[in-house]
Amino acid sequence: MQPAGAGAPGATGTSTTGPAKGKTGRTTARGPRRARLQLRHIDTWSALKISLVLSIALFFIWMVAVGVLYGVLNALGVFDTLNELFGQLGTDSGSEGSSEVLTPGVVFGGAAVIGAINVVLLTALCTVGTFIYNMCSDLVGGLELTLSERD
Repeated sequence: MQPAGAGAPGATGTSTTGPAKGKTGRTTARGPRRARLQLRHIDTWSALKISLVLSIALFFIWMVAVGVLYGVLNALGVFDTLNELFGQLGTDSGSEGSSEVLTPGVVFGGAAVIGAINVVLLTALCTVGTFIYNMCSDLVGGLELTLSERD
């Protein structure tokens, strides 16, 4: 059985910070303090704010990744080849068409639309997930954490 201050389920988290003295007057080394806590509620508004900020950061990372990938594929001539192929498929005589289908505006515009949809979905899913967690923690008691100091 653990003492009340040593991480028992009913512990209040109060423990001494200094080393304990034995009967002989010498100090004995104590291990790191530990506290057992339960995460019973997450504020839905704060989860919405943090998920929105993280989603926007991921949007910018997504756009940079699309830019790098577009630059590499454009340097390899992939878009020129695809535009030429689409031009040949679009004409009956097989002559080279002058219309380009895959332009940087089309690629980055499509990536921006996909990124905006991801921002909305990730923010909504995190907020709904927080609401579901709060409901489940009311039923089962929440997530139990053990916090301890470093050795």
